[in-house]
Amino acid sequence: MKARLEASGLRVVRGGKVILRDVDVAANEGEVLGILGPSGAGKSTLFRALVGESPPDAGTVRLGGEDVTRWPLWRRARQGIGYIPQSPSVLWDLTVRQNLITFHRVVHQSDGKPEERAAQVGLAERLDVRAGELSAGERRRLEFARAITREPLVLVCDEPFSGIDPVGAARLGELLRDLAGRGTAVLLADHHVEEALRVCSRAILLLDGAVAVTAVPGEFEKHPLVRGRYLGTLHPSS
Repeated sequence: MKARLEASGLRVVRGGKVILRDVDVAANEGEVLGILGPSGAGKSTLFRALVGESPPDAGTVRLGGEDVTRWPLWRRARQGIGYIPQSPSVLWDLTVRQNLITFHRVVHQSDGKPEERAAQVGLAERLDVRAGELSAGERRRLEFARAITREPLVLVCDEPFSGIDPVGAARLGELLRDLAGRGTAVLLADHHVEEALRVCSRAILLLDGAVAVTAVPGEFEKHPLVRGRYLGTLHPSS
């Protein structure tokens, strides 16, 4: 499979603490890659390094084979990286339509197709509602629609199922699989492990800032390290 986004030897140090320890990751064309692990494992730090929000202290990031390690977020976005950050990032005072148009103008220098994207995520009837009046799940869906205003080469999703009800999460999972089926490389991190593994074609366990396990979902769940250091912390009584 062709790697769309690659990271090699990523190292991040913050306040004297090593957050990422020489991490190697490759997200391939047409796959959904899950980056899973307990809180504090370094998942969000890894994603920020991949999309250009916060550069690493060492290592290389390549997009389509080109070194983009020192490129800012906006430049990587124009080259095809979509990003759904963990923290809310909608423009609260603008409508759904205005949010989509504004983002598309900044990144792609055109208005795009706000009606089409809103319909994809179930917001067709909310186009003229201010983002600040949306529910948490609706705002998450708006962020997803914004990230795919022009079908990205790579989509990086940090906690995409956060605040979304089970029906909405299933719909979002279908959209992610559909994107991958059309060639997009999707990376996601989420504490909704069952939903994440249902969507993923491959999963990585990140522990203490390092890659500990890489496997397909069925094997991932059965791995002793995954069960002992990760799933066991989510379900301590099991």
